[in-house]
Amino acid sequence: MAKKKITVLIADDQTLFREGIKDVLSGERWMEVVGEAADGIEAVAKAKKLKPDVVLMDIRLPKLDGINATRQIRESCPQVNVLMLSSFEDEAHVLDAIQAGANGYLSKMLPAAELVNSIKTFTSEGLMIPQQLMGKLLHGIRKMGDSSLPTQATLTKTEIKVLDYLGKGLSNKELAKELDCSVKTIKNHLNSAFHKLGVSSRTEAVVKAIEKGLISSEGTIVPEEDGE
Repeated sequence: MAKKKITVLIADDQTLFREGIKDVLSGERWMEVVGEAADGIEAVAKAKKLKPDVVLMDIRLPKLDGINATRQIRESCPQVNVLMLSSFEDEAHVLDAIQAGANGYLSKMLPAAELVNSIKTFTSEGLMIPQQLMGKLLHGIRKMGDSSLPTQATLTKTEIKVLDYLGKGLSNKELAKELDCSVKTIKNHLNSAFHKLGVSSRTEAVVKAIEKGLISSEGTIVPEEDGE
């Protein structure tokens, strides 16, 4: 049985950049660009209509900026993942994007091959923030202090341990080996933790757990391999 293609929507106001990214991604047999958007309003409308696996979202978009477009997409189509692809790499933009619901954040300066590999890792792990940007994100979180949003329920010791290992870069397979259980059990722990924290992605879960002091921000990294 052929593997299902990863569908992508590209949202950027620069036509040449959109076309360049489309050419790069279209060269991958496992990926399909299903749409393009030149502004934030169009990005939201096409995300709702096409329901792609991933939206590559620029931050600076006309009519509706990428942050608010991301927030609307994640609220109306939670199954659609948003991966920021931006030239802005300061902690304020990274933090705003993650708080809006973005599942990851990448630089527009990435070489084509690295972009393709990043999207592949992102779709398998649901987490994609390069180490240098993760540091800025965590710095912004520490300045904010404790989150005012309460958890829906208390996390178990195992769920906290899973999030801690996740923040240190372990894949699902590595987590299962570390905790001597199956990958399915790890996924169940993650889903339970997501529900209790009120989040929908691995990135948000790690960030929220750090905000609430459940796990340490020291040594937090990004998984680089498929956890399945």
